[in-house]
Amino acid sequence: MTDLDTSDASLLDAKQLRLFDLLYSTGSVTRTAEQLGQSQPTVSIWLARLRRDLRDPLFIRTASGMQPTPRADAMIGMARQALEALRCLARWEDMFTPATAQRRFRICMTDGSHVTLLPQILRHVRACAPQVQIEAAQINANTAQALQSGDADLAVGFIPDLEAGFFQQTLYPQDWVCLVNTTHPRISDALSLENYQAEEHIGIVSGTGAQLLAAALERQKVVRRLALELPGFLGLPAIIGTTDLIATLPRHIGETLAQVYRLRVLPCPLEIPGFTVKQHWHTRFHHDSANRWLREVCAELFQQRDARRMPLSLTTGVRPD
Repeated sequence: MTDLDTSDASLLDAKQLRLFDLLYSTGSVTRTAEQLGQSQPTVSIWLARLRRDLRDPLFIRTASGMQPTPRADAMIGMARQALEALRCLARWEDMFTPATAQRRFRICMTDGSHVTLLPQILRHVRACAPQVQIEAAQINANTAQALQSGDADLAVGFIPDLEAGFFQQTLYPQDWVCLVNTTHPRISDALSLENYQAEEHIGIVSGTGAQLLAAALERQKVVRRLALELPGFLGLPAIIGTTDLIATLPRHIGETLAQVYRLRVLPCPLEIPGFTVKQHWHTRFHHDSANRWLREVCAELFQQRDARRMPLSLTTGVRPD
């Protein structure tokens, strides 16, 4: 046994502290036993053990009752502070009050989510948690470490590479669409695969979604004529709105851009695997009230009805075959 173990073994427990406090207050073993719900012989045994542990009689029997010794007088304040600390621990709850909370949340997301998700999150937060700040961060190779350390609170998107130790909750599925100018000279209400290959395209080259698209193109031996490659969606609607280029992108961002910038959304003639947008957080913060509130906000805003019946899942680090 180490020195630390020996020291811990001699610590007083809550029962002894409560006995000491009641005896000091009542000056009576009988009344102390009643308040503790114990028999008088049991309380006498506990008192004998307490005297031994503290190496002092603590209370002396007199005609007016059990009177504290000088050492008991000196220790009662510390004992009551210790009892109050234990009571605080027992009733402590991790509470997050949005209306008065002052803190910053960091959410990892794609730049596409800056258009589709972030405005709704910000509007909701400003309405019910006016002193809370939101910071949007990129999803990258450091996202897992940021979630584990607490540098980031949440990651929202398609992130299949997270290893063990992360919870994930499904928000909504994504398929693919094509986005074109409403006055495109050769495309009206439909887009055939032949026209798709004949036209020029804008390629979004970053993100896990772009990897799905690239793999589908290669698998089906479809060659796009790329006129422009972009690292993200910034500037995309202005370019499509002033050219005859086509962009292939997930439905949510495509429909959002089309609505805001008056572009046309068409079914994609290419078979591209869909994916699921989820929110991810580390197990360290699963019971944290602030993190839980943020997750509930995202679920309330974005989770589709079918996904609400799906249980939370915990990543194991084992990849499917």
